[in-house]
Amino acid sequence: MTLRAVVKGVGHYLPVRIVENAEFEATLDTNDEWIRARSGIERRHFVGPDETTASMATSAAQDALEMAGLKPDDIDAVIVATSTADLTFPSAATMVQAQLGMKRGFAFDIQAVCAGFIFALSNANALILSGQAKRVLVIGAETFSRIMDWTDRGTCVLFGDGAGALVLEAQEEAGSTADRGILSTDLNSDGTQRDLLYVDGGTSTGTTGYLRMQGNQVFRHAVEKLSQTATTAMEIAGVSSTDIDWVVPHQANIRIIQGTAKKLGLPMEKVVVTVQDHGNTSAASIPLALSVGVARGQIKQGDLIVTEAIGGGLAWGAVVLRW
Repeated sequence: MTLRAVVKGVGHYLPVRIVENAEFEATLDTNDEWIRARSGIERRHFVGPDETTASMATSAAQDALEMAGLKPDDIDAVIVATSTADLTFPSAATMVQAQLGMKRGFAFDIQAVCAGFIFALSNANALILSGQAKRVLVIGAETFSRIMDWTDRGTCVLFGDGAGALVLEAQEEAGSTADRGILSTDLNSDGTQRDLLYVDGGTSTGTTGYLRMQGNQVFRHAVEKLSQTATTAMEIAGVSSTDIDWVVPHQANIRIIQGTAKKLGLPMEKVVVTVQDHGNTSAASIPLALSVGVARGQIKQGDLIVTEAIGGGLAWGAVVLRW
């Protein structure tokens, strides 16, 4: 028998405010057609004044717990993947722990920008396989609307806010590729590419800063690195692209999603796509897409999924799991 980290529940939260592409036309030299053609994005959600990264993460977590049939104190650890925590410290995860009313366990954040949820899943899997936790709440949550330069049409139209969460639970499986749960992970980073995607603020400047991106260069790296890490994760798991039921990619740009699927030899009919409705929600995009995929009836128990992401750092990785 083999111990696996199995998904028991999933949930998501999106702010009420929906921003259509046309809303940017009043302040930027852009339009709906331009944004759709370059990104596939049609709309995104922005937080209201009373919403925070932690509050969205908590709402998504509550939905995931409800689906799993669990209470907060059934959870051993909370991991929040975010680059937009409400405060420098304490972590967003400890705020979620408090808002859930969770009186036990431990909580911490992971920061790997858009790849954050992949890194969080990998860490949660390691906690479970090592015996340090039986159940882990893994959340991706972002308020990127609060770090946008609203004069930069190349970035501010691409991002949105939201949160997604899932519950992982230790479960004994047979030890084959037919097992439910996480079958493999692959993590990578290259710090020499820092200037391609970063925020120009922090303790070194004494400011929050704004997101800066060399979009063409990020695109160039994305398709190659995403297809490579997905292939590596599949090889580690002992599966091939023909075994995959669904690709659930980081939802950054429809052209990146299409290019990666093509390199993997998979049709778009096997790809869960939400970028048109949410924009790029960074670390929240994969759990959001997983939750939406379940709600749509696309993702079902027993489906084999590969999920991959790339973000600032550069940091990138993939996870293969059976739902």
